[in-house]
Amino acid sequence: MTDSSGAKVINTTSAMNDGGGFTYTFVVPARTAKGQATVTAVPFNIDWCDDTGRNNRVAGAAVVLLQRASCVFPVKPLTISR
Repeated sequence: MTDSSGAKVINTTSAMNDGGGFTYTFVVPARTAKGQATVTAVPFNIDWCDDTGRNNRVAGAAVVLLQRASCVFPVKPLTISR
């Protein structure tokens, strides 16, 4: 979770089930800036894409069949108020 000032407030991992689902509960720390925060969740240590839509970790690797996936980083809004 990143707060409205751009500070990373929570950065952790959580277990996923075989279908990719997970649940994570947290208490927003008191130091969190008020306003529009963002929450992101992605699988740990994935091969992410660069801004051209190409996988950025397979250059020079053995020939493999890749399936295209979205490179958009998933972000959900969270409003922090007091």
